[in-house]
Order: sequence, then structure tokens, then C-alpha cells
Amino acid sequence: MQTQLEQETRLRIGPYPVDPPVVLAPMAGITNLAFRKLCREFGSPTAIYVCEMITARAVVERNEKTLHMMSFDEGESPRSMQLYGVDPATLGEAVRIIVGEGWADHIDMNLGCPVPKVTRLGGGAALPYKRNLFARIVREMVRAAEPAGVPVTMKFRIGIDDEHQTYLDTGRIAESEGAAAVALHARTAAQRYSGTADWSAIARLKEAVTTIPVLGNGDIFSAADAVTMMAQTGCDGVVVGRGCLGRPWLFAELGAALRGEPAPVPPTLGEVGAILTRHAGLLAEHHGEDKGMRDLRKHMAWYFMGFPLGAELRRSFATVSSLTELETLIEQLDPTVPFPADAGGPRGRQGSPGKVALPHGWLDDPEDGTVPAAADVMHSGG
Repeated sequence: MQTQLEQETRLRIGPYPVDPPVVLAPMAGITNLAFRKLCREFGSPTAIYVCEMITARAVVERNEKTLHMMSFDEGESPRSMQLYGVDPATLGEAVRIIVGEGWADHIDMNLGCPVPKVTRLGGGAALPYKRNLFARIVREMVRAAEPAGVPVTMKFRIGIDDEHQTYLDTGRIAESEGAAAVALHARTAAQRYSGTADWSAIARLKEAVTTIPVLGNGDIFSAADAVTMMAQTGCDGVVVGRGCLGRPWLFAELGAALRGEPAPVPPTLGEVGAILTRHAGLLAEHHGEDKGMRDLRKHMAWYFMGFPLGAELRRSFATVSSLTELETLIEQLDPTVPFPADAGGPRGRQGSPGKVALPHGWLDDPEDGTVPAAADVMHSGG
């Protein structure tokens, strides 16, 4: 029987219990139907696995490529989608279409993308600096989603840079305008993915936002990192991005650690080969074999990180073009090789910090609620 404390601290996003309190972060070109299904097979069906970022304008225009990106697996629940946009009217209309068509059960808003093609239009991590514009966006999205009982959440960064930190205002505005939860990637946009996430900012956001869940994101590369983040910051759950690249079994490890159970044994090279085969099959089902294999190539270095494969075999995996060829390559692996002790750390893009690309005069007036010109691009997945 659960104690009252356990019942009170269990994470819920709207009507959905999130147990364990783990969310797969939306990642462009990564968290498609195939990868989410693979992560769910290792993790809990009641965790949340977010679709890659979708542009609101493309939803409104019912762009064919975007509709394919919005695919969910049969039985996937809640179906979680992240939207990008800068115009309150367009975002509101996109949400109305999504809930009207019954396409998603949970909608997240991208306020963390640091990519120049996004921030120079006032989107992603640039947007929260404009407090009034941001408030209107939350209001419109929540109003459009409310009749269907679909929760709307916000994922954002500490700010544009160290001189323009916005996260506490962003959290308070999201809370006051009806967001169901907020998540903080504890870096600035200027940091991109470099350096170290400042988990103390998550703790400060948790103190400032008191009526809805606060989730932490940044530098969770192991199950122990998740446990430590929650203990240090008091956050209600964790959002995991780069840590699971080439390691979908991380969700089994997270579940065990957050339940206080022994950690599963990491996979051998033979088991990694079987997981890779499963991933390939799911991608082929989703995209077709040709495109699925091209999509798989980016994952190879992550799956084999630290394993002694040899340069030639690594190159062959990185250019694989068919399921049959993949099977032949996997047969060349020594299945008994244990998981490398040093392969559990950082992975994925890191890059260098840099100046954030912004629209002309963007920093002049944080109260200006004007929608940036030409910002409603069709591109999805940025």
C-alpha cells in the first residue's frame, strides 16, 4: 500500500500519471515513431515519449511530410507532441486542429531550441525573452487544448545568455496562464549543448513555480544522474535527451533506479546487435527500408561507442543500406564482448558556445508583444 507522501509526489501531467517520472525529450530526426517504440519497449508504458518537434504552420497547412512525422504507434499513450512556432494565432489554430482530429493527448511547446535558423526568427530559446508574446502563446494554446482535456507543457532554457536569463519569469508566466507542467534545460541558448548544465537553476525554478510540476533536463547520461538531479533540485521528474542516443535500454535503468531496484546488467555486444536489428526493423516499417537504413546510420556511432569494432567494420555500419547487409555486419561482431565501462557518459552533439542569432533589435524591449516578421516557417524538426 502506498504512503500519502508517495501519492502526493507521484508525477502527473494533466490527467496522465508519469511513472517513473521520466520523459524522453523531443529530438529532431531522432524521436520518431520507431525510436520512441524502442525506448518504450525497455521503459515503462506510463513514462512519456515525445515526438520530434513539429512546426505549427505545417500543421495548419496539413503538410504531408509533417503529418508523417506526427505518426504514433498503436497503443502509444499518451501520444505526446512538441510544437514550434512564434505566432499565438497560428499555435492556437494548430492546437485546435490537433485536438479536433484527436492526433495527440499531450502538447509540449519548444522554447529551448538554440539552432540559429530558429532563434534568428525569434523562435525556440529566443522567444521567452518577449514576456507578453510568450504569455499570449501559452494562453492561446491552453485555451485551444482545454475543451479536449489535453495538457499543454513548456520546455525552455535558462535564457538567451548569462546576461539575459528568463527562466524564472518563463516558469511563472507558464504557470499563471494554465500550463500543466514546465521543464528546464539548465543551459542558456548561448551554451547550446556545451559545458555543464547548471542544476541549481532547476532548484530555483522549483522554488518559484509551486502549483505545477517542474522537470529537470541537462546532463542526464546515467540512471544515477537522474536520481542525483531529483535529490539535489527537488524537481518532480527528469527529461532525458542525448543520454539515450544509442542506448534505448537507459529507460530500463532509469526505471529501476527511480524505484530503488537493482540496475539491469548492461548489454553485451551481441545484445546491442539484436537491439540495433530491432531498431532497423522498426525504421523500415515506418519509413520504408531505403530511408529507414539512411536514418539508422546516424545511430551507429552511438550504439557502438567504446566497443572494439575496428575502423573498417565501423565504416561499413555507417554506410549500411539494407536490412540484409546489416544482418551480415552484425554476424561479424563478437557477441560476448561486455559493455564498455567508459561508454555510459556524454554522447551526441556538444559543440561550442557562441553568440545567439536573434532578430534585429530583439533585446531592446522584453515587453514588446509583436510577432516577429516572417517567423512562421513551415520547417519541422529543427
